[in-house]
Amino acid sequence: MARYKEFEVNEVLDKAIQLFWMQGYEKTSMQELVDFMGIHRKSIYDTFGDKHALFMNALQRYEAIQNNKMRLLVDKQEPVKELMRQFFESTLQKKGDPQGCFIVNSGVELGLLDPEVASLVEDSYSKTEKLLYNLILIGQQTGEFEAQLDPEALSHYFMNAWLGLRTMVKTATNQEKLSGIINTTLSILD
Repeated sequence: MARYKEFEVNEVLDKAIQLFWMQGYEKTSMQELVDFMGIHRKSIYDTFGDKHALFMNALQRYEAIQNNKMRLLVDKQEPVKELMRQFFESTLQKKGDPQGCFIVNSGVELGLLDPEVASLVEDSYSKTEKLLYNLILIGQQTGEFEAQLDPEALSHYFMNAWLGLRTMVKTATNQEKLSGIINTTLSILD
C-alpha cells in the first residue's frame, strides 16, 4: 500500500527557503534540512531529489513569491514614484525573514560556480529590470516623469541600486541611512 505524503510541499519548501536563506547553500547540511523542515530524509529525496534539487525548488518558489508581490504592487492605483518607493522600501521591511535577499545571496554565493543558479538569478534580475522599465514608461505616459528620461538606462540604474540596498540591509542597522539612500536614488526622477 502506497503511503501518502504527511506534509504540504509548499510549507516544507518555505522552511527550506528560510534555512538556505539564513545559512547559504554550502553551509546547510542535509541533516539540518531534515531537522528544520520536520520531514524524513527519504521524503526529501522522494519529493525533491538531492540537496541541489531542493535548493533549486526553494529558489524557484521564492522567486515566484517575489514576482507575485511585485505584480500586486504594480496593480495598485498609485503614482508611479510612490510605487517605486514602496518597491525599494519593501527591502527594509523584514517581518521575521533573514536579512538581505535569498536570490541575491544565492547569486553571490553560487553564481560563478553553478550555471543553473546563475541562470535563475539572471532571469529573476531581468524580470525585475523589466518591471522597473515598465514603471518608468507608465510614469512618462502619465506625465509624472519627463519624456526625455531613458527608461532602459534608468531601469539598469534602479536595478543596481536595488541590488545594492538588498545587500546592504544584511549589515546596516541605521534605518535613517537606508531611507536616505532610497530618497537619493529616487530623486533622479525629479
